[in-house]
Amino acid sequence: MTPTPGSPPAQSFAELGLPAEVTRVMTGSGVTEPFPIQAATLPDALAGRDVLGRARTGSGKTLAFGLALLTRTAGRRAEPKRPLGLVLVPTRELAQQVSDVLAPYALALRLRLATVVGGVSIGRQVTLLRAGADVVVATPGRLTDLVARRDCHLDQVRITVLDEADQMCDMGFLPQVSDLLDQVRPGGQRMLFSATLDRDIDRLVGRYLHDPVLAAVDRAAGAVITMEHHVLHIHPADKYATATEIAARDGRVLMFLDTKHGVDQFTRHLRGSGIRAAALHSGKSQPQRTHTLAQFKSGEITVLVATNVAARGIHVDSLDLVVNVDPPADPKDYLHRGGRTARAGESGRVVTLVTPGQRRDVNRMMSDAGIRPVVAQVRSGEERLTVITGARRPPAGGRPAGGNAPFRGLGSRAPKESRKAAEARVLAEARKAARVRRGH
Repeated sequence: MTPTPGSPPAQSFAELGLPAEVTRVMTGSGVTEPFPIQAATLPDALAGRDVLGRARTGSGKTLAFGLALLTRTAGRRAEPKRPLGLVLVPTRELAQQVSDVLAPYALALRLRLATVVGGVSIGRQVTLLRAGADVVVATPGRLTDLVARRDCHLDQVRITVLDEADQMCDMGFLPQVSDLLDQVRPGGQRMLFSATLDRDIDRLVGRYLHDPVLAAVDRAAGAVITMEHHVLHIHPADKYATATEIAARDGRVLMFLDTKHGVDQFTRHLRGSGIRAAALHSGKSQPQRTHTLAQFKSGEITVLVATNVAARGIHVDSLDLVVNVDPPADPKDYLHRGGRTARAGESGRVVTLVTPGQRRDVNRMMSDAGIRPVVAQVRSGEERLTVITGARRPPAGGRPAGGNAPFRGLGSRAPKESRKAAEARVLAEARKAARVRRGH
């Protein structure tokens, strides 16, 4: 199926004929002019057409589909267990983010919104569905469970949205997504948004979207001009110290590592170094993850150390630095990690630490992602590192709480600066002892 061109982009929200209740909320929230993906999709989405949108994360997709979904659902009332609108997303964090964005508009339109995700009590979600949730924002796994329990029926869903569809496919959700879409009311409106449109997305489009309009406002790679990309070549033994000094910068930073164990170990080290850090990965309970994100957004913690679980669904205003302590292997992962910064027109910087053995793979990954980074050779303690990242010495000197043991999670030894300081101290003490012996 070949998507068709859409209607002319909207020049302003005013010309879209949105309900007065919606425009009042937009005005109060400071939403004045549509972002490109919103301008490109809203005319057709409000008209009830199927939409295929390609846009990077953080480009304003939530309002692009959300305003249309809520406006076209307003005035109707769902029966118990039978929602009228459905938004499927890949992660719990993204589900909560979408719900948070849409909640004020749903309230203004007197629509009942329910968030359905795993990791939290299913009983409360069942209660919301039985009360007649009009719109459900869900992850595929939990919604599949609720459907199997007959606590949710999808036969009355008139509008379905797949957000971050490529990630759902990458995470193995395609069979569940297909099963859920097979239960949705035939002939309803479908909107699919994705940063990339690859083979699996083509399968979903061909099977479930009818004569969709295509809105591709960013090139497929998803890079933006407000985002800087830096590759920092480092010595393996200095990786530990370099990452620690970046974490000690003024302002918040999101740091990605490959494994849960590495995340936990690095977080413990940062805390021992006097840095307010917290860990986020799939081994944490959903209440823990929600609390950690709230602390990061409020500034109570300044460093969020995460695995790829956080690469989608986190929106933090004015987050200007993302650091790949462990470089991602997949260009999609790179783009979605980096997409946590430079959101909604803001500027941001993505820094990737690369050891000599990783250079070839990282160069290939960057090329596949369509990124041409600024490359620099750096060491901990250098001015160049500070200029690029804002790095500085940590409050407690960067030493872990248990001493100067190797940090195996980063494949690095103790911080270089700590060793130099120790050597300087020993030398100074030796010189002092020599002067004493000479009678000075």
